[in-house]
Amino acid sequence: MARIPAAVVAVSGLVGGYATARATKKRPLGGVVLGAAGVVAARQWREAAGGKTAAALTGAYLAGFAGSHPLAKKVGAWPAVLGVAGGVGLASWVLADRHR
Repeated sequence: MARIPAAVVAVSGLVGGYATARATKKRPLGGVVLGAAGVVAARQWREAAGGKTAAALTGAYLAGFAGSHPLAKKVGAWPAVLGVAGGVGLASWVLADRHR
């Protein structure tokens, strides 16, 4: 069975977490989606590229989540979320997924 690339998992966590929080109006539920995807992606990053790269990508994932909030005030919520998700997805592909 093919494994879903970590980049897809990370992007899905960022976008899905926001979409879940917005649709349900329950931010903690969005946080569960964000956190679960982050754990899965981090495990895949560690397996594919080692601990240091996994730590850097996990930091990028968390920074993307945090950074999307002030960015949303300038460009809107969806553009901010999609922008940071794209950046994290690209970093994941470059540093971990393409080596598989």
